[in-house]
Amino acid sequence: MGHLSIWHWLIVLLFSIFFLYPYARIIRRAGFSPWWVLIAFVPLLNFVMIWVFAFVQWPALEKKSSAPY
Repeated sequence: MGHLSIWHWLIVLLFSIFFLYPYARIIRRAGFSPWWVLIAFVPLLNFVMIWVFAFVQWPALEKKSSAPY
């Protein structure tokens, strides 16, 4: 494997921003910190966190259920 150029790393950075930014917005709307999106870079833990976010009670839904109507 040879040396990776700056263009390679620029493409990786742009690709990561392109895909992780929407995930961060979704996580924020669910009521969690958008920093949780960084777990996407940790192998295996990213799959576990998808399942955790799918089945945990979302704080944003708890706030809506406490509304008077």
